[in-house]
Amino acid sequence: MLGFERITFDPRIMGGQACIRGMRVPVSLILNLVANGKTVTEILEDYPYLEAEDIQESLMYAAWLAREQVFPIVGEKAG
Repeated sequence: MLGFERITFDPRIMGGQACIRGMRVPVSLILNLVANGKTVTEILEDYPYLEAEDIQESLMYAAWLAREQVFPIVGEKAG
């Protein structure tokens, strides 16, 4: 999926949310931890089954989702 090897989607795991490597660890959890000031080291201490690459790819995935795209509306005049 778009070059994200560690982000998985499975309707049987966490209702199909973006998760880390098929585990019950949603990307949103990682993003929330980072947003609230947790360092990579702290996250890895709290979740020893994760790898630094999981956190990095979670951030890359969030950046990909948040990219802004502007699509012109065809057939309407600009205001």
